[in-house]
Amino acid sequence: MIEDIDARETVVRLEAVRASVARAAREAGRDPGDVSLVAVSKTFPAEAILPVLEAGQRVFGENRVQEAAGKWPSLRERCPDVDLHLIGPLQSNKVREACALFDVIQTVDRESLAIALSQEKGKRGRLPRLLVQVNTGEEPQKAGVTPADVDAFLAACRDRWGLPIEGLMCIPPVDEPPSPHFALLATMARRNSLSVLSMGMSADFEEAIQLGATHVRVGSAIFGHRG
Repeated sequence: MIEDIDARETVVRLEAVRASVARAAREAGRDPGDVSLVAVSKTFPAEAILPVLEAGQRVFGENRVQEAAGKWPSLRERCPDVDLHLIGPLQSNKVREACALFDVIQTVDRESLAIALSQEKGKRGRLPRLLVQVNTGEEPQKAGVTPADVDAFLAACRDRWGLPIEGLMCIPPVDEPPSPHFALLATMARRNSLSVLSMGMSADFEEAIQLGATHVRVGSAIFGHRG
């Protein structure tokens, strides 16, 4: 009974987030269908994810390759049309497994990873869709390409390593207003003719949508706070 109540509450939260995404898009003069809600299911078990799948959500985000490998193959058997995004750091030695498991890798952030992905592309003939992570706050403890290096890194991904980068993602500093970081990411994307912007999380996704986000990554507002 408790599990049933928890599942219902999760679905209620999902519907509230969906409504907020659609409202923010309309207020920005955008088509709500142009904004993809990425339900961040990291640290939650398959049984907590299943009600969200059953409610029609199909785009999910995970932080770790190993964790995702433990729960998503069985969930995909139920819902083969899931679009699974890696939104956490990727070690170069996990590239093969990540490419087999994920549909999108949002965290391309350094030369060694780009080379590993290029080599995997040569073996597989294809890759997941790729985004470059930008460290907009230039935080030393955080992954991502610095804003000053973005253009050169994107050019190298395209020309040197043959990687089809579709867009950019960022995680603004927690102690700063997020909007300037979202605006910076949007500017860099436009300058490089990239159409995908993954930015905005549970606390600020509406601001991100106002500034052009095509993907918002929402976890706690859907699944609740992790224990």
